[in-house]
Amino acid sequence: MFQARYVKQAAGRLGFIAVLAGMHLGCVLSSAQAGESVPPASFADSQRREKLARAFPELERIAQRWLEARGAPGVAWGVVVDGELAKFGSAGFAHVESKQAIDPDTVFRIASMTKSFTALAILMLRDAGKLQLDAPASAYVPEMAALTPPTRDAGPITVRQLLTHTAGFPEDNPWGDRQLAISDAELSRWLSAGVPFSTATGSAFEYSNYGFAILGRIVASVSGMKYVDFANQRVLAPLGMKSSWWDARQVPPGRLATGYHRQGDVLVPEVPLGDGAFGAMGGLFTSSRDLARWIGWMLAAYPPRDDPETSPALRRSVREMQQGSGFPTVSARRAAAGAPLEAIANTYAFGLNSLRTCDPGARVGHSGGLPGFGSYMVWLPEHGVGLFAMANLTYAGPASMLREMLAALARTGGLQARQPAPSPALVSATSRLADLIDDWTDLKASAVAASNLFLDESLERRREAIAALRKDLGTCRARPIRATNALRGSFRMDCERGWLDVAFTLAPTNPPAVQFLDVRRGRPMTPAMQQTVAAVIEAMTRGPQGLDLTRGVDRDATGALLATTRESYGACRTGEPQDGDGDASMRVRLDCDRGPLDLVVARTAGKLSSLQLTAPPDAACTL
Repeated sequence: MFQARYVKQAAGRLGFIAVLAGMHLGCVLSSAQAGESVPPASFADSQRREKLARAFPELERIAQRWLEARGAPGVAWGVVVDGELAKFGSAGFAHVESKQAIDPDTVFRIASMTKSFTALAILMLRDAGKLQLDAPASAYVPEMAALTPPTRDAGPITVRQLLTHTAGFPEDNPWGDRQLAISDAELSRWLSAGVPFSTATGSAFEYSNYGFAILGRIVASVSGMKYVDFANQRVLAPLGMKSSWWDARQVPPGRLATGYHRQGDVLVPEVPLGDGAFGAMGGLFTSSRDLARWIGWMLAAYPPRDDPETSPALRRSVREMQQGSGFPTVSARRAAAGAPLEAIANTYAFGLNSLRTCDPGARVGHSGGLPGFGSYMVWLPEHGVGLFAMANLTYAGPASMLREMLAALARTGGLQARQPAPSPALVSATSRLADLIDDWTDLKASAVAASNLFLDESLERRREAIAALRKDLGTCRARPIRATNALRGSFRMDCERGWLDVAFTLAPTNPPAVQFLDVRRGRPMTPAMQQTVAAVIEAMTRGPQGLDLTRGVDRDATGALLATTRESYGACRTGEPQDGDGDASMRVRLDCDRGPLDLVVARTAGKLSSLQLTAPPDAACTL
C-alpha cells in the first residue's frame, strides 16, 4: 500500500499517497538540535493497575489447578507491577509433613534462574573496564588455553559465547545439575583435561551449565573475590535482597521449603545439593520478596531515559542482558485446542531468554530446575509487568501456569505497553503539516520537506494531489499526534464533511525534515454503504446468499473467503472507518474476536463489486 513514488488519484478514490518534499529555504520545523533527548515512553491508562488487579482471583484459581494437575507439594507465585510485588499467592505446602504454609519469605532454590545474576556480574565487570566480552575466555581462565578448537577455522571461545551458550559445548542437562558442589580445584582439572565439543565454536546455540560455571570462575578471577562474595556484596546487597543464600545451611530455620521428588505416588524429600564451583549456573536460594525485587529491577531499566543511574549496574547494561541477538528459533503453537495460533521468536540473551510474540510483544524470562525444585520467571519490559513461580518439586516447570496467568491479565485490558512520546520536532512537524494541508503554499512545502522528495515528483504535481484530497471537506482540525517513535507518527484531521489521515516520517537531518508523508481521505459512510458493510459481516456467519453482487463476482469464492475469515478470526463487528469516499469505496476496520481486520469494499450501481479482507499493518499476528 505504501510506496516511495507519487501516485495521482481523483478526489474520492480509496486511499492516496502524497509525498511532500522540498529544499530547505531557511525555515525549520523546530528548534530541535542534534543530540536532543528522546522522550521516554509512558503508560496512557491511569487505571491500568486497577484493571490488572481484577484478574488476581482468577490467578489464584489457575495456581490451584496447576498444583493439582502437576502433583506438586507447593508453589509460590507473584505479580510484579512497576517494580512492586502487587500480588503474592501460594498453594500447597512448604513442608508436606508439617503442612506448613508458604508465605512471601519462604525460600526456594531457583536453579538456572541464577544465570541472570551471573550475567549481570560479568557485565558489571565489563562496564568497570576489567574484562571484554569478545576477548578469549582463556585470558581470564588460563586453563582454557589448553582446549583444542573443534575445527581448524574455529576461533577461541569468548566470554560472549559463554554468556549466550554458543561456545560449542554439549547440552548438559541434567548432568550439570549434579555438579553444583564440585570444588574449584576439580573444575580446574576438568578444564585442563579438555572439554568435548558438540558444535563448532560460535556456530550454534546449545545450552551449557558448564559454560556458566566458567563464567563464575571469570568473575572470581577478574574481581579478585570469590564468585559468591561478589554476587552477595555487589549484586544482592545493593538490591536489598536480604533473603537470598547460596548454601541451604545458611537459610534461617523454618524458612527453607523442602524439595521433593516423586517415586510413583509418594513424595520423597530431596537432600539439598551443596554450593561449589558450579554455583554460578544454578545455586541461588531466594524468597518471593527478593525475586520480586530482582524482576522489578530488571523492569526498571525501561524505558530508556535521562534519570540518574542507580546501583548496582547501568540501565543500558541491564537492557543489554535482555536483548537476544544470534541463532533465533521460531515456533508456532496453540496453547490448547481451539486457542489462537501464537508465533514465537526466541533467542538467548545474557543469562535470559529473550522472546517476542505477536501479542503482547517482548517477553524476557528463564526457567530453573534442580532436584527438589522447579521455577520460572517472565516479564514484559514494554508493559512494566512480570510474574514468577517457585515450586518444591523436581523440575516442576511452572511456565505453563504463568502463560495462563499472563493471558488472564491481558483479558482485563490492563496489560498495556508504554506509548512512545513525540519529540518536539515531531510535534512541530504535526502543526506545520496540518497547516500546509489545510492551506497549501509552495513556500510552506519547501520549508517542511526533506530535499530528496522533490527529486521524485515535481512540486506542482504534489500540490495538485493535496488539493484534490482536500476538496469539498470543509474546515479541518488536527488531532494530537500519535507517535510511533520520536521521529515518526500519524494524526487525523477531522473535517466538516470527512477526514484526512496523515502519517509521516522525519529525516535524519538537523533540523529533522519530512522525508515521507502519506495522506488518505475519508468520508462518512452513506446509509447504502453502511448496509453493504453490515451485509458482508452477516454473510460471514450466514453465507453469501444475501449479498447483492455485481455480475462477474464469484459468489462461491466470496462465500469461501468469508467462511475462512470467520473460522480464523471469530465474530466481527463494524469498527472505525479508515478511508474512502463513503459510497463507492470504503475501508473499514473490523473488531473481531481474535484481532482486527480491514474490510475493503467497492460498490458499482448499488451492488457489491469487490471485497478484500486484510490484516492491518500494525496488527498482532496471533490468529
